[in-house]
Amino acid sequence: QVQLVESGGGLVQAGGSLRLSCVVSRNIFSFTAMGWYRQAPGNKRELVAIISSGSSTNYVDSVKGRFIISRDNAKNTVHLQMNSLKPEDTAVYYCKANDPWGDYWGQGTQVTVSS
Repeated sequence: QVQLVESGGGLVQAGGSLRLSCVVSRNIFSFTAMGWYRQAPGNKRELVAIISSGSSTNYVDSVKGRFIISRDNAKNTVHLQMNSLKPEDTAVYYCKANDPWGDYWGQGTQVTVSS
């Protein structure tokens, strides 16, 4: 069973930064892609950023230029560096990995941005 454990969330003022980490119990090379998603109260879960096994990246428009997704293969970890945070970034952030056999989710970490 694959386990993903997120960390790094917290409370930050608008304009501040946070770095989320997702540690995976399996070699992340084995996944087709890994991504960060978020879900705010009353909203659907949305894709924030994704990184492929070849390290190509893609971002939702609302975070382009502010967030950076990266991977550390040696540590089986994916990071999300979040800069210039806005109150609308407040959500639970989830890490997801997928391979040909399924999708795997972490438990989520809360990010709260105060105005």
